[in-house]
Amino acid sequence: MQIEVLESGLAVSIQDLGRIGFYRYGIPMGGAMDRESLKIANLLVGNEETAACFEAPFLGPKLRFKDHRQIAVTGGEVSVKVDSTEFRSWESITVEAGSVVEFGFIESGARLYISVSGGLNVPIVLNSRSTYTVGALGGFKGRMLQVGDLIPLTEAPIQVKEKNRRLPSDFVRNIDDNTDIRVLPGLYWHRLSQESGESFFKDTWTVATEADRMGYRFGGGNKIDFVERKQPFGAGSDPWNIVDSAYPYGSIQIPGGTEPIVLHRDAVSGGGYFQVGAVISSDMDIIGQLQPNKEVNFVKVTMEEALAARKNKNARMDEIRQILL
Repeated sequence: MQIEVLESGLAVSIQDLGRIGFYRYGIPMGGAMDRESLKIANLLVGNEETAACFEAPFLGPKLRFKDHRQIAVTGGEVSVKVDSTEFRSWESITVEAGSVVEFGFIESGARLYISVSGGLNVPIVLNSRSTYTVGALGGFKGRMLQVGDLIPLTEAPIQVKEKNRRLPSDFVRNIDDNTDIRVLPGLYWHRLSQESGESFFKDTWTVATEADRMGYRFGGGNKIDFVERKQPFGAGSDPWNIVDSAYPYGSIQIPGGTEPIVLHRDAVSGGGYFQVGAVISSDMDIIGQLQPNKEVNFVKVTMEEALAARKNKNARMDEIRQILL
């Protein structure tokens, strides 16, 4: 039971919801950049939400299926072709044995999630099937897909209740409309001057080309200035340096005060830059779907507002489960 990779696409990897509990060893959580889309892709084909899928930034792979399966594609909008028949994102699609599946260039968003009924049967490493290329572990041989790879599947495909199901359009997130990214100021916010703290939230920022699984860089705003202080021993002369700190998922650092970097799923676990705050967990999926040159605004929120946003996001996911289960 295998899928043959005929064309590798662009930096396509295998991801699930990530590995928890190894951050203290320098192993990041990893997993899908857009967790909600991965969950929905799995629900559409009858998988557990945690099942491993293909994550494809911008351009999906070309795949030949060795047996009968169902697939679903979520995340960005894209055309999906099974042999000569064309389908769209956010619906389950029947694929017969011997069929070839290929994808157009992504029309909106930045990442596709391609689920296969039964799931991708790559080895579990540190409690996850997710690919972490920096550590060469997880996924398929710890790397991105290559032409000729044979991706193993579970032996018995899971059947869905209906042959072809689609997520109602009311629940399809319009990625291009999401321009506000909510931020909770952090422990080092006091290091920014008052003027810079205000401009950080007033300015419009643009996604740079350096936007990948480790982090997203933003430019176009005013330079961030800091409150002068005597650097602590061991921190070096750069005022953005600290002696050392853990880097939470979603945290924002601004080396040199010019370009904020939002750390994402495969970011390092610690280092010597202070973080001005963190993007709230509810908006990290949006970050993972931003294309280069997309303009965004950072919006200041309180802890109470961040928790309310998480509650709302969880409630939305519960509604989707009621529809698709």
